[in-house]
Amino acid sequence: MESIHRTARQTVSSGSPLEPDIGFSRAVRKGAHVAVAGTAPIGDDGTTVGRGDVHAQTVRCLDIAEAALTAAGASLGDVVRTRVMLTDVTRWREAARAHGERFAAVRPVTTFVEVSRFIDPDWLVEVEVDAVLDEVRPER
Repeated sequence: MESIHRTARQTVSSGSPLEPDIGFSRAVRKGAHVAVAGTAPIGDDGTTVGRGDVHAQTVRCLDIAEAALTAAGASLGDVVRTRVMLTDVTRWREAARAHGERFAAVRPVTTFVEVSRFIDPDWLVEVEVDAVLDEVRPER
């Protein structure tokens, strides 16, 4: 039987006490791929950042995603796909401005979609990110 090489799996915690109950991680790295879960505009104090401000909330989501990427050994330059989810898609340009401020040189594929709502009614946007690294680090 042919042997199958399995790549180590690395998880990045969001710090949420709900992680074990829900069964999620802020990010997962498997080989060269890093997936960052939907990030909401939550401040370090647990409150919503930028209430009513799509741009400010998108910036906060991208800050959280970038920190997760860094913890997984990646960077914004490794991002190949983003998904921007908005409760009001007519405000997509506000989110797009924040996205462009971070990704103008990277230019990942991007999708803007409207959702009916998020867990917290003050959240106007969430962002998901996928990255692919050029080199896979050796297993430990």
